[in-house]
Amino acid sequence: MNVLVLVLGLSLVLTVCVARSPYQAVLQHSRIRGRQQGPNVCAMQHLKGTDKKYFTNCKQWYHRKICGKPTVITYECCPGYEKIPGERGCPAALPLVNIYNTLGVVGASTTQMYSERAQMRNEIEGPGSFTFFAPSNEAWAALPTEILDALVSNVNIELLNALHYHMVDRRLTSEELRHGSSFASMYQDFHVHIHHYSNGIVTVNCARLIKPDQHATNGIVHVVDRVITAISNNVHTLLDVDDDLETLRTAIAAAGLTTMLEEEGQYTIFAPTNEAFEKIPQETLNRILGDPVALRDLLNYHILKHMQCAESIVAGTPMETLQGTVLEVGCDGEHMTLNGKAIVTKKDQLGTNGVVHYINELLIPDSAKVLLELAEGSSVATATKLFVEAGLSPHLTGSEALTMLAPLEDAFRGIDTTMRPDLRKLMTNHILKERLSSKSLYHGQQLETLGGLKLRVFVYRNNLCIENACIAAHDKTGRYATMFTVDKVLTPPMGTVMDVLKADDRFSLLVGAVQTAGMTELLNQQGALTFFAPTNDAFNALPPAELNRLMRSRSELSTILRYHLGDELLVSGAVGSHTRVKPLQGEKLELGVRNQTVYVNRVPVADPDLMATNGVVHAVNSIIKPLPPKVEREQADGPAAPLRSAASSRADSKSFRDDDLFQKVVRSRSSKTMLQ
Repeated sequence: MNVLVLVLGLSLVLTVCVARSPYQAVLQHSRIRGRQQGPNVCAMQHLKGTDKKYFTNCKQWYHRKICGKPTVITYECCPGYEKIPGERGCPAALPLVNIYNTLGVVGASTTQMYSERAQMRNEIEGPGSFTFFAPSNEAWAALPTEILDALVSNVNIELLNALHYHMVDRRLTSEELRHGSSFASMYQDFHVHIHHYSNGIVTVNCARLIKPDQHATNGIVHVVDRVITAISNNVHTLLDVDDDLETLRTAIAAAGLTTMLEEEGQYTIFAPTNEAFEKIPQETLNRILGDPVALRDLLNYHILKHMQCAESIVAGTPMETLQGTVLEVGCDGEHMTLNGKAIVTKKDQLGTNGVVHYINELLIPDSAKVLLELAEGSSVATATKLFVEAGLSPHLTGSEALTMLAPLEDAFRGIDTTMRPDLRKLMTNHILKERLSSKSLYHGQQLETLGGLKLRVFVYRNNLCIENACIAAHDKTGRYATMFTVDKVLTPPMGTVMDVLKADDRFSLLVGAVQTAGMTELLNQQGALTFFAPTNDAFNALPPAELNRLMRSRSELSTILRYHLGDELLVSGAVGSHTRVKPLQGEKLELGVRNQTVYVNRVPVADPDLMATNGVVHAVNSIIKPLPPKVEREQADGPAAPLRSAASSRADSKSFRDDDLFQKVVRSRSSKTMLQ
């Protein structure tokens, strides 16, 4: 069985690899998926509730969705084949007949009828070699009544010209319909424009080929899903003649983009209507319209570097704009979407150098925004509100070169956000005095805030942090300033490690222990320490007699406290799986994270990231002891999860509680260190 699966898989890969075009690749995939139904059967994705069908690629086959809507798999004869009563699949090749007769058997009988009315039958039955992009019966039915009436009321001119525009005076298979190519039609040599997309969809003037490569004796028929019209104007002319795009025309002229849109190219323009511009606050709109740099960025954000017809979109895809960033171009059923929003009101207005889709909402790129607008468009609502309440709006809406540190919503959990002087000062220190890029930050760099503080940069293997706040998202680069989204509210350093301990009543016993151990100078001097600082609860958990004895022993206190001191500065955001810190006394501390809690030798950190000028303090409610050898080999990022035997549990519990054993271990390591 496994061998059979492997052979079939290799067959699929090899068959697709030799396909000569995206359409051929998708067609061959559909043939392979349809093999079980018999020879020459193709699997099709049929969009529920519509008459739309697609040859299925691998992704669609498994997702069973097109434009977010469910599909069902149907099986049909592959192009060029037909069924024989009583036999499986589609074993018979279709007999080759002329184009006129071919139209009747491929779902284009209405085109056949109109060809006869326009006295084209002799032409498409006779000698020659033609390509006919034949509208399906449904395409004619969807044509507005007034247009159809105008065509059929003048069959010798209007209808004849329309049908000739669907024809090329040579045979063109799907293989020859290359992306971006165009061919002179049989109507006054007006060109038809071809786009052959990587997902296998082929369009002519943005009409999708739904039944390509229907061969005839005198040419080839490609059935398309709409009636196409001749194109003679470039995209700028299309924009210039529509009163609903008056504001856009003014903006294009002010930005100097007129010439570009008149030149040859393959553009896709998402054209904001007058309504779209009216939705923008007048102050914001005036600022952008009056700023040539921001205006050019705004307009270029609405233009793709390549031509994208609506029918080519079957799922959300990031596409690069002329502005340099990407738009998520997708679809939701019949609606084309931009960045997940169904804001496209009119599709596929085709010009000689591109296509225009109308939108009713203006897209403003980050590069055209001021700091406040960057924040308002991100998931930092609480931070934005606090910046405004702190009176910082002039900085957030001006042209200063700044960098904002904007904490995520979760960062304010449990924090009183009522505006008061200390909070106002804190928010001021979340704005840096220069415009930065996270890619240019380096370890040890100092950054000055609007409040006059100096903040340090820490570069870790798994994170980039400014003091305790680590960058949690890509930079948002605005017109004048940049926004860093960070995972925590900043804790600026307010004195040395010793100052931090003295200022917190939870560490009163620890302060006494530090003084007894003669370590005050160590915690006050310059450096980069990480102190897993035992709180009063940690000391009080010891038996009273043991605590009294310990607090009088300078050497034992020094040994234990040095085991709690790392010789590098490690904020909580730097801790990953199996992080290790070298303590000042002893071999190592094992750190890990579980459920957003940092553990050190399986002791949870109760309050992390109390920042000091010479280090960081992490409060712990237990005295930290070395891990037993067996545990050292396991992950030390939280409490042991598996249940074990009672004897084993008692032994492990005893090893964690036995203070004498801990002291002996540490003394032994201390003696070895002194001897060395």
